Amino acid sequence: MVYNIFMSDEKNNKPGWVPEKGGDAFAVKVKKGVETINGSRAAAPVKRSQLSTDEYVEGVLKNDKTILARTITLIESNAPEHYEKAREVLKSLLPYSGKSLRIGITGMPGSGKSTFIEILGCYLIEEGRKVAVLAVDPSSSLTKGSILGDKTRMEKLSRQANCFIRPSPTGGTLGGVTRKSRETTLVCEAAGYDVILVETVGVGQNEITVRSMVDFFLLLLIAGAGDELQAIKKGVIEIADALLVNKADGDNKARAAAARYEYSRALKYLTPVTKGWQPVVYTCSALKGEGIARIWNEIKKFETKTKKTGVFDERRNRQTVDWVFTMIDECLKESFYRNPRVNEEIPGIKEQLLKKEVLPTTAVEKLLQFFYSSRK
Repeated sequence: MVYNIFMSDEKNNKPGWVPEKGGDAFAVKVKKGVETINGSRAAAPVKRSQLSTDEYVEGVLKNDKTILARTITLIESNAPEHYEKAREVLKSLLPYSGKSLRIGITGMPGSGKSTFIEILGCYLIEEGRKVAVLAVDPSSSLTKGSILGDKTRMEKLSRQANCFIRPSPTGGTLGGVTRKSRETTLVCEAAGYDVILVETVGVGQNEITVRSMVDFFLLLLIAGAGDELQAIKKGVIEIADALLVNKADGDNKARAAAARYEYSRALKYLTPVTKGWQPVVYTCSALKGEGIARIWNEIKKFETKTKKTGVFDERRNRQTVDWVFTMIDECLKESFYRNPRVNEEIPGIKEQLLKKEVLPTTAVEKLLQFFYSSRK
């Protein structure tokens, strides 16, 4: 159950998420808002007006960051009443998208992704680029909430006029990205951002969905975290277009160089994910800003080479087709769990499972039968 912290028990001045018999363990209280100011009654909060489809589109094309943020919120919304408008907005913006370089950045926790992205983003803006950062935060498995702290961590970058940072929760989505990351990318491209940096929540053998939505995939690593070749799963290394050993500074510089050598040896035994491109391992220090220009030159070299050979457009086309079938999977799943008959039968099926009266495979068959029969 997700609690709304703004719902409160007026009698006891407690938030709605405090258990009825929570006792003094929950010290949070809710105070009523200001009723009067200098003897006059305080004005009621102004309700934000709803934008039309044209207003959303025009605002994005003018790079109005407030409307850009509201457009992404509209697209990320799961409310049925927002779906049609979001689709119309995306349809209108689609002709203006696709002109950016999309870069996915992932790495184990503590590898310095946010610091690296901030330094890289500032470097690109100095080069005359417009940068959008789609920073994905892991959601709580209990509340589905998220801290969304990337704007705080990227303080310097967030103040740049030619940068837009959008932190979003995964909502439990696998793949290290949000369910609407692809749509958000299109909106940012339509707003004129020519470099899209997608920061994922981490790494793992299933955390590779970002590969299917970016042009260049960068894996951030650190030295001194144990056996380097075991620190990251092979499934993530083999989909990277480049590896970058971060925190190569101070006493860690020698260890970073050793880690770079080990990873370079490992790459020789893996088939490159991008046809005609051999991944290379670099070192950098995001903290000191060292090695940033070198990795950016590698990314530009990748873009030039893959566009010349046609691999760049081939990948984009394949990603579009994959996107369609991914959305089909999502729609079917959503349709299943919203089905009234399925929701009615799920409690009974769960009880049978716990009593070991039915096999899991049989439970699946039963629920699917209820789903299909109710749609006839």
